[in-house]
Amino acid sequence: MLFPAEGEGRNAVFAAKQGWEVSAFDISTEGKNKALRLAENNRVSIDYQVGELQDLNYKEEQFDAIALIYAHFPAAIKSAYHKLLSAYLRKGGIVIFEAFSKNHLDYLARNESVGGPKEIDMLFSVEEIKSDFPDYEIIILEEKKIELNEGLFHNGQGSVIRFVGQKK
Repeated sequence: MLFPAEGEGRNAVFAAKQGWEVSAFDISTEGKNKALRLAENNRVSIDYQVGELQDLNYKEEQFDAIALIYAHFPAAIKSAYHKLLSAYLRKGGIVIFEAFSKNHLDYLARNESVGGPKEIDMLFSVEEIKSDFPDYEIIILEEKKIELNEGLFHNGQGSVIRFVGQKK
């Protein structure tokens, strides 16, 4: 299972604890260091790389699942990243996606402590997900209001896009 933009590794470590073989990447060396400490403390191992996706050594159809959890890439590359990540997923594989929606800016304007990107082009819409993942059977695709309680920087109501799709 691949975790792009994994940050400090909470999701990757959780998946490893469930028995998944986990790979992750991010552009932050500090995030990698924290993730590896968390994995060690939980007695699991994860393969964690630092760098830009196109420079990493992943292969086509390498993964059974990809979890894009609040993976907000810069607007200029996010659709291209989704297409490249899709190539790394096997036929029949699953994408699990949750990230802030374009409507999240309204929540952010009312409560900065909810966090998330402040640039609308880094946020998502249902239509954008359909466009980025056209060769998928949609299992779940929704925009949803949620309550965040994730440490200091993600507290309050927000709006997310949730997508689970199986590659055809």
